Amino acid sequence: MFDRSDAENYVAEQRPVELDLAKSTVRRSVVVGPIVVALAALFRGWDGAWSAALGVAIVVGYYLVSGAFLAIAARISFSAYYAGALFGFIVRLGLIAATMYLLASILPVDRLALGVSVVVAYLALLVLEVKALAGERRGDHV
Repeated sequence: MFDRSDAENYVAEQRPVELDLAKSTVRRSVVVGPIVVALAALFRGWDGAWSAALGVAIVVGYYLVSGAFLAIAARISFSAYYAGALFGFIVRLGLIAATMYLLASILPVDRLALGVSVVVAYLALLVLEVKALAGERRGDHV
């Protein structure tokens, strides 16, 4: 249907970098997750800890789905990748909100702890990944 450029063919043959980034972020969640859960337990008790653990799990799932989605889109074409990055971000944020709403309506969760843990875990993991990538570019290899 559409002819792919040489650059698109090259990208399609390479290892999916987006999935590697997602896996790296998930590895960092082993450090961030317990901190978020401990803080929630400290301020909101057992219900807060349980809800924060769910929040961290939602964020980890988000990063894995995001990486897989972008890796697939990159193999299709650059246009699909750009569209997936822009519109996929909006769709995935909607899925996070829908997942949180669904869990809050089914399970007895602390909604405040769930919401705060999702935001904190998302931003903390994002900042750590950006910092690590910036260090690699400088040669620090964090």
